[in-house]
Amino acid sequence: MRRAVLFLSILLGLCSGAVSAAPAAATPAPAAATQEAPIAWEALTPSEQQLLGYQKDKWTSLPPQRQHRLVNAADRWAKMTPPERAKTRARLQRWHKLAPAEQARLRQRYEAFQKLPPDEQQHIRDLYQKYQKLPTDQQQQLRARWKNMTPAQRADALKHQSAPAASTRAKPE
Repeated sequence: MRRAVLFLSILLGLCSGAVSAAPAAATPAPAAATQEAPIAWEALTPSEQQLLGYQKDKWTSLPPQRQHRLVNAADRWAKMTPPERAKTRARLQRWHKLAPAEQARLRQRYEAFQKLPPDEQQHIRDLYQKYQKLPTDQQQQLRARWKNMTPAQRADALKHQSAPAASTRAKPE
């Protein structure tokens, strides 16, 4: 169980960068990733070996790209503060409670977000931060309005509004 939670924490650490307020870290291009050399288990630090111990038996069969991602995630985990680790564990637990279809939908949304230009990504982050600062009742009103919008209306709303609060303005008559 402990290993599963640790693995999930590492996995979430890989995915959580895209939704933070800071721009997402650059990831290697697929062509560069295929050229990565495998990492020998013995080359890992004792800390990395401890964190990745659940992978020891199959380490040599993992693709080099995955080995590198796991080592990077283990390094990030080691640098996290206890509150950050707790937050990561909670996110992973929420993730695993989702239905596979919902997980797939969220992965698609994440990939679509990653394909956006950096300025559009930042615009969405800014809108979300402003939304988080709204009172609960206004958040509920916006969620209800958003649910009733078509995909085209949603895209238009994101492009033309500087803040989520703008959608609560009275419509011109």
